Amino acid sequence: MHFVYINHNVLDNLFYIIVSILMFFVLYDNVSQLKKYKKILLTACMSLPIILCMKFPIYIDQYCVHDLRQIPLFIGTLFGGWPTGAALLILLLISRFAIYGFNLLTLIVYVVIFIATALFSTKFNRLNKKKKLFSSALITLFLEIITTYMAVMISEFFKVTEAYVFYFILVPPLVVFFAVYLLELLMDTIHVRSKMVKLEKMEVVSQLAASISHEVRNPLTVVKGFIELLKDANLSQDKKEEYIEHVVRELNNAESIISDYLAFAKPSTEKVEMIIVEREIKNIIEILKPWANMNSVKIKDQLAPGSVLGNANYFRQCFLNIMKNGVEAMPNGGELEITTFLNKKELTIKVSDTGMGMTKEQINRFGEPYYSSKEKGTGLGSMVAVKTIHMMKGKLEIESVPNEGTTITVIFPIYMTEKVLAKETPISLKTKVLRS
Repeated sequence: MHFVYINHNVLDNLFYIIVSILMFFVLYDNVSQLKKYKKILLTACMSLPIILCMKFPIYIDQYCVHDLRQIPLFIGTLFGGWPTGAALLILLLISRFAIYGFNLLTLIVYVVIFIATALFSTKFNRLNKKKKLFSSALITLFLEIITTYMAVMISEFFKVTEAYVFYFILVPPLVVFFAVYLLELLMDTIHVRSKMVKLEKMEVVSQLAASISHEVRNPLTVVKGFIELLKDANLSQDKKEEYIEHVVRELNNAESIISDYLAFAKPSTEKVEMIIVEREIKNIIEILKPWANMNSVKIKDQLAPGSVLGNANYFRQCFLNIMKNGVEAMPNGGELEITTFLNKKELTIKVSDTGMGMTKEQINRFGEPYYSSKEKGTGLGSMVAVKTIHMMKGKLEIESVPNEGTTITVIFPIYMTEKVLAKETPISLKTKVLRS
């Protein structure tokens, strides 16, 4: 039996079919606009192997020259229904007649295949995965036998050889079985990933809700208590003012928590401007210095001139949170160093402390909702920082050794080169001279 070896033309035909299926899923999964036109995409992807199979047919012997064009027709019609099947049938017939000339037998055979598959496709798409696999293979085998019988009855030149039985009656059902399995597997992967994204979003929402509820309730409880105390008619004026200060402080705390939440949930990009990094970092350092001195933390800076594009308010809040975390990581004092440098395309900001450091788990969970290494922390500051960096198309890197310190590196695409900033250099120098 000379046909037992694997014919390389068969492998070529199978390659066209499998690559087209994979191409369909790559486009469907990665180009969101194409999800609305699934049947059109399926038609386009199944058209390609139909033409290639006919253009490069399977030569077995002088009486047996065929191809596997019917398999893309099966697959397209089963998954896309009669509209996809009709489009593929028309393309198949036009291509067949253009390449080899008109043939009545070809027309009858493929019309029968299309009608039978289209009628079955509605029921097919309601079946579970296991039934789809076996039913698609059975209907393919049935149609191959029927169309072979029709060909023998209509054409006296048509001969059924052992090679024909193997390659065009037994192989197609196996190929369709594998193709349906591949399609179902890839579709399941897309659905599972979509569900995972939804579950992650729901988890973030629930964690944020729990965090905000817990953190806002604390200051409001304090406010409620002081308001009750203020009702005392015998309360002295000094006490009233003291209680009112406590109320205002706690309300400010609640407002700060809500502002951080809103910044994380929807960081605004309405006002995008050029941010002069050196100036902004120095302003943040001046704000933090009194608090750092109280905690015996020395702040050092080495800042290079450079600019990035983004929202200045969120940029300040981002690095205020990062530097504040650095100071808080050194309860017994230490050194906080801020360094900036740039190259032709990127501006890098490094914030290093000599504090408690972070474990690998803490690094991996940095910026995660409702996660903080601090006892009374909410994690909102880190979330705002991470969200802002991503919004400004930046990259965040963390290096840390427990009990030695942490270095947070943020890399932004540069907006203005030093040459453009050179115009501002005289002013900067003058400012430095006045300070000295």
